[in-house]
Amino acid sequence: MKDFTPDKIRNVALTGHGSSGKTSLTAAMLFDSGAVSRLTKVDKGNTVTDYDPDEVERKISINSAVCYLDWKDSRVNIVDTPGFSNFLWDTRASLRAVDAAALLICGVAGVEVGTEKVWEMMEELRLPRVVVINKLDRENASFKTALASVHEFFGRKAVPVQIPVGEEKNYKGVVDLLTNKAYLFDKDESGKFQEADVPAELKDEAARRRVEMIEMVAESDEALMEKYLEKGELAPEEIASGLRKGVASAQVFPVFAVSALLNVGVQPMLDGFLNLLPAASSRKELKTVAGGEEAVRPAGLEEPFAALVFKTISDPYTGRISLLRVFSGRVNPDSPVFNSFRETEEKMGGLFYLQGKEQTPAGQAKAGDIVATSKLKATSTGDTLCAKGQSVVFPPIKFPEPSISFAIEPKTRADEDRISQATHRILEEDPTARIERDPETGQLLISGNGELHVKIITERLKKRFNVDIELKPPKISYKETIKGRADVQGRHKKQTGGRGQFGDVWIKVEPLSRGQDFEFEDKIFGGAIPRNFIPSVEKGILEARKKGVLAGYPTVDFKVILYDGSYHEVDSSDIAFKIAASKAFKLAMKEARPTILEPIMNVEIYTPETFMGDIMGNLNGRRGKVLGMEQKGNMRILKAQVPMSEMLDFEPTLTSITGGRGSYMMEYSLMEEVPAHLQQKIIAEAVKDGRVKPEEE
Repeated sequence: MKDFTPDKIRNVALTGHGSSGKTSLTAAMLFDSGAVSRLTKVDKGNTVTDYDPDEVERKISINSAVCYLDWKDSRVNIVDTPGFSNFLWDTRASLRAVDAAALLICGVAGVEVGTEKVWEMMEELRLPRVVVINKLDRENASFKTALASVHEFFGRKAVPVQIPVGEEKNYKGVVDLLTNKAYLFDKDESGKFQEADVPAELKDEAARRRVEMIEMVAESDEALMEKYLEKGELAPEEIASGLRKGVASAQVFPVFAVSALLNVGVQPMLDGFLNLLPAASSRKELKTVAGGEEAVRPAGLEEPFAALVFKTISDPYTGRISLLRVFSGRVNPDSPVFNSFRETEEKMGGLFYLQGKEQTPAGQAKAGDIVATSKLKATSTGDTLCAKGQSVVFPPIKFPEPSISFAIEPKTRADEDRISQATHRILEEDPTARIERDPETGQLLISGNGELHVKIITERLKKRFNVDIELKPPKISYKETIKGRADVQGRHKKQTGGRGQFGDVWIKVEPLSRGQDFEFEDKIFGGAIPRNFIPSVEKGILEARKKGVLAGYPTVDFKVILYDGSYHEVDSSDIAFKIAASKAFKLAMKEARPTILEPIMNVEIYTPETFMGDIMGNLNGRRGKVLGMEQKGNMRILKAQVPMSEMLDFEPTLTSITGGRGSYMMEYSLMEEVPAHLQQKIIAEAVKDGRVKPEEE
């Protein structure tokens, strides 16, 4: 395979809202470059980068996928990323591996919620980018309208370097504003085109757009500004140079016009990638963290090896595959390397380039390459690999916390036996998923970034590992406590003909502040209860508190004072005093005004301002308390506290209200008392489930 130096490598992520055409554009680029022999289609399920069975079935990208192509004298590594909100964590990780991005905009829909979210990610990374307005062959497509939405959301720095020739069914090519030439494409999806003069009907628009482009370039470079003001024109090479500088500093965002499906405008866009986007060699330094402090170190071929693991694939046949972006130095297929994040040595299990799921041996990998290796033992997504003797650690990849949970139940005993190993393999490739047992409810919970995310994880468990499970709403971790005081006796006496059992305790109970859980105070004087039995009294209460008197939930935030009792020299024992204490606990709880507590969640909701009223109304219906609002760019952040039991179905509701433009995060805050009318429902459920007997209500 041909070797490319870092200055001849472009690493580009294709980003954008779901169904904006990223995978179709990838397919067209691979075909036009000769990397594949036919133009593949998402609808036919044969694209290089949407190869997962779930992607083929749903016709959406669920995972980031890597491929490569050779264009002119350069290598272009493409990362085709997901656009749906449930899977944007994978997009975030992939952006750490590239030097630039192409943001796809649907020519019909314009800027959508996924567009805004990935733009925020790229802004955070200060990542150079271009904008690609796609689907210009579709009915109701409009380059001008789509561009206007880009300007509305992202500003005027997005400047066309091309304009379309025709639109909708008449879309047939582009006018390149740098060369003042038109490229008119055949209608057979072959990508073949003819160079021509700018059509007469577009000359005025092309001239106006060209002036806008030159002015934007001049604004980003003082020397070019002076020349432009003096001469009123810039040479093509000066415009291109100015655009490159503006793109590299994320001050200018060139806009291209294409139809990926018809393969129109793709080749001029590829030329633009080479001419305007930064090469891998543009990274002169690397940001690292050392001892919690940020640091900078030089990057390049001659520096020690350092790479970021930005994705892990769990293959049921070959095991764990780790995708690496090499940022400095070189590494061989059998090289020993050091995982500086986990402080352990690893050995590469070969190196290969990925063309979707196909693997090609890579030989030596060097700065600028995106490669994969297999069978690393301890390495996970986000880890840093470096040369032995070095201690380079890249900043961690920020992954979102799961926003939704379901209880999972294996359908058969065989499924239960296989689930542990299978879930471990799933979690290797998905750092945002959680599969863990709730110690309080005993349920095995699966958590993810949305309902679709969780469903796809369960489908993978079935397809890859033959583990069949059911999803159910999770049980709420209610607690019980008391609001009053009580003073009671607990007495256990049993005579069985031989040695009997005797224990007698007097206790007082009183409530504690929220979060203080449990206190035990020994106030026995004068030997009313021998010292060796006092721990048994406390153990009896600790065991009894696991099942409250109202609905069988654990009891919290109460204090027990042991102040009197009696014993029998022969019949008293540890077990007798444990039973006596348990009886005393149950009596005291019933007398001390027991009540039920529920978990309250801190919720942050991100939404366009248009939907604020509907969302606040919905939260009120969920017993939510709005705490405040903030503004971040075009989005509003609504902060609230809502009972966990009311949030189980919030995600689809938010999606419905905002048309998919809203998102939320949620974390535990505190426990609060459940309203009385709802407590009766919880108790009735407990009786139905057998947690408590009817007479224990």
